[in-house]
Amino acid sequence: MKEYKITNLTHSYGDKLLFDRLSFSIMENEHIGLIGVNGTGKTTFLDILSGDQQPDEGEITAPKDYRIGYLKQQPDIDLNQTVMDVVFAGDTPIMNAVREYERALETLSLNAQNVQAQNRFSQAEQKMTQENAWLASTNAKTILTKLGITDLKAKAGTLSGGQLKRTALAQVLIQAPDLLILDEPTNHLDFDMIRWLEDYLAQYKGALLLVTHDRYFLDHTVREIYELSHGSLYHYTGNYQDYVEQKAVREEAEMQAEHKRKQLYKQELAWMRAGVQARGTKQQARINRFRELEGTVNQGQSDSSIDMALSGSRLGKKVLELEDATLSLNGKMILDGFNLLVQNQDRIGITGENGAGKSTVLNVLAQRLPLDSGTLTVGETVKIAYYTQTNEKMDPQKRVISYLQEVAEEVTTSDGVRISVSQLLEKFLFERPTHGTLIGKLSGGEKRRLYLLKLLMQQPNVLLLDEPTNDLDIATLTVLEDYIETFPGAVIAVSHDRYFLDKVADKLLVFQGNGKIDVHFGKITTYLASLEVEDQQSNVSADKQPTAKKEPAADKPKEKTKLTYMEQKEWETIEDELFEMEEEIEQLEKEMAASGSDFEKLQELEQRRSELTEAFEQKMSRWEYLSQYA
Repeated sequence: MKEYKITNLTHSYGDKLLFDRLSFSIMENEHIGLIGVNGTGKTTFLDILSGDQQPDEGEITAPKDYRIGYLKQQPDIDLNQTVMDVVFAGDTPIMNAVREYERALETLSLNAQNVQAQNRFSQAEQKMTQENAWLASTNAKTILTKLGITDLKAKAGTLSGGQLKRTALAQVLIQAPDLLILDEPTNHLDFDMIRWLEDYLAQYKGALLLVTHDRYFLDHTVREIYELSHGSLYHYTGNYQDYVEQKAVREEAEMQAEHKRKQLYKQELAWMRAGVQARGTKQQARINRFRELEGTVNQGQSDSSIDMALSGSRLGKKVLELEDATLSLNGKMILDGFNLLVQNQDRIGITGENGAGKSTVLNVLAQRLPLDSGTLTVGETVKIAYYTQTNEKMDPQKRVISYLQEVAEEVTTSDGVRISVSQLLEKFLFERPTHGTLIGKLSGGEKRRLYLLKLLMQQPNVLLLDEPTNDLDIATLTVLEDYIETFPGAVIAVSHDRYFLDKVADKLLVFQGNGKIDVHFGKITTYLASLEVEDQQSNVSADKQPTAKKEPAADKPKEKTKLTYMEQKEWETIEDELFEMEEEIEQLEKEMAASGSDFEKLQELEQRRSELTEAFEQKMSRWEYLSQYA
């Protein structure tokens, strides 16, 4: 079993100690989620483990053939390369064979009669067989399809930021390394892609280390949690839910220990003030113990006592209204006669397909983008705070507390209590010693957190949030979710984070593309579950019951606990069908290997194999569903 071992890892950023003599091991098939507040060094931690950055101190040991795949938040991609060159990058024999095969196949498809192209393809095909790379090629195409990457010939420079991130994700997944490191892999993925990635990673045989804000994603993919905090690394067994429970127990124990230290500190302080002279060893030892306690006891105010429910500006009944709104951008229909009424206390989540115009609608509501036709009405008392995907410009030489003092020295809570900027900073996870830090020394996530706090300090009554979970850590998201719960105005948030949407939204606008927008009242998990039920019923109806009369839906459908009669019949044969499909795929690969220079036949076999592989994946997904109730 392969082991990746880290010993006494120590590293600082400026005068800030990020890691203090951390020692741990990552074993084969361990799936670990890394958690920590922005600024604790999560990205630096990943950079060091991947070899992209050297630590100040410490030793990393691993087998000589140990391979690491690393997906960065901002992937390093040569924009002049094609998508195929990016996703099949790597110097392993299998990747070289697959890359050359895809190139040879593309050349042959352009000119099937060219002898040179035929010879090149023949050699590439033989190399694929020699390296046993056919399965890798099939898996690669499945991954690309699931991540919505279809044009392998496109230049990377023509892709959007989201497409580049998905291309980089496909690249590291295809490599199937011993240690797979993923930094925010769900950014720019839609729900179908996230669900597929959850299933893929849950079954991943190598070691996995990931950073993500998506708490549901953590629950489904990891079996251990590492938490970075104040230079230390805390280890928890289980998924995110287990982590929350175990951390609460740990913090309770620490609070009790802290209380005991405070009591002892008070006793020792009283003894010192009594003027006892240190005339002997015992007295001197007691003085020394007092000094140790003085350095460890926490005499500051707990940030949990600070009320984050800030008061907002008065908001009338009329907030925002779109009437017959129509908008197209770059030839794409975004809104097509769309109507929306936003009222006080509304909690609206906007989600759906990538590129369908979700952020564009926020720009319309913020009056940053005009409609082609229709009207936007904004209430007279509306005061909008718009948390965009990019920060306003920040002076790197300005200090954190000064940046917020430009708005106000203090703010008022909903209970009428006035609290200082320092107290707000502590509530938003900026510890008191960091208040004088220069903005230029903050991490990217810390800057995003500071920017959000400045917006909230302006005490708006309408809050527009564009993908807040892409940049904020879980602890900050929890603070934001609590804030939204008591926020006196309307909130409209664009997000693909199911946990966040479940917490903050009770009405959903689901963008399907081409101007189609579904409206759903309720939680996102309920909406997604209803889609799965519809798909399953549609599949069963189409495959097994083409003439069955559709029964009217009950008001409250019962929770499914067992297979239906038709599903039971399907379950009895599905494993045999999967086995037959596997055998046929293997037979096709043998025929391809034996076809020599018959390139027309090779193309027919390749087409059939691709179709059969896709059908096998669908059948396998069906088997996984049925197995839950079998």
